[in-house]
Order: sequence, then structure tokens, then C-alpha cells
Amino acid sequence: MASASRLDEVGERDGWRCWLCDEPVDADRSVNDDRGPSVDGRTTAKKAKKSKKKGSAERVDRLAHRACNTGKGNVDAVVAWPDHLFVADPAVIIPTVDRMMLKGGKEIFGRCPSEADATDVAEWLVDRISRLEPGLELSSRVQEGGGQFLVVLESS
Repeated sequence: MASASRLDEVGERDGWRCWLCDEPVDADRSVNDDRGPSVDGRTTAKKAKKSKKKGSAERVDRLAHRACNTGKGNVDAVVAWPDHLFVADPAVIIPTVDRMMLKGGKEIFGRCPSEADATDVAEWLVDRISRLEPGLELSSRVQEGGGQFLVVLESS
């Protein structure tokens, strides 16, 4: 368990939102309450600066609800796609974001049957990823092709 000052620091930085479910975390709840705050250590891909390695890892503490953190356990986290978005073949968000942090470039996050659906998906992704990885600057675009619309995110 993190100290109160560390918990406050992580909570303030993350805007008191759970990085796993993206719901608000009540800072005043007990750390023993399922909806109370906890700190989750997440290992992220990172570009190696002065090494010959193509990539390295960095541990980043993130705010989570106690229940979300406990439920995840010691396995890779999954950021779920919301049910209200209509997207086919959605990308697995965390590994795709990690790859973008490591290599940059662009990624296709899913296919949608209409331009309106793709626009909704693109807006949700940019907003959600901005909280998941605040340092990653993204732009989105919807690309028509083959009777469908692709949602493309590009790191800048």
C-alpha cells in the first residue's frame, strides 16, 4: 500500500480517475473500501535513450479503485471498449498504446460501418488515451476504405 502522501500525489496527477475503468475515485473513501483509492504499478514500454537497446521498460504508478486493482491482480491490465461504440475488430488498447509510445507512428484501432460511428470511436479513443498516457500526444482521423471506415490514431 502506498503512503498517504504518495497516494495523494498519484491521485492529483491522474485527476482522481481510475486508470483501469476510467471512473472517478473518491479520495475520501477508505483505502480498504472497494471503491476507495489505491496505487497500481504499471510497467510501460519506453524508448531507450542512451542505450543500444530498442526499448526498455519503466514502472509508472497509476491511480485505481481498490477493487479494480485487486481484480486485475498481477496480470496485464485491459482497458475495455464501451458498449455504446460500434466498432469491429477493435485493437487491444494498452499494448497498442505501448507500441505507439515505443515506436511512434500510426495505428489502426478498429473498423466501423459508418463515418459517424468511426468519428465517435476516434473521439472516445483520443479522450481515453489522454488519461491513460498523458504524455502521448495523439491525433485521429477517419479513413474510408472498402465500404467501411477505419479509425487511425497517430502519435505526434
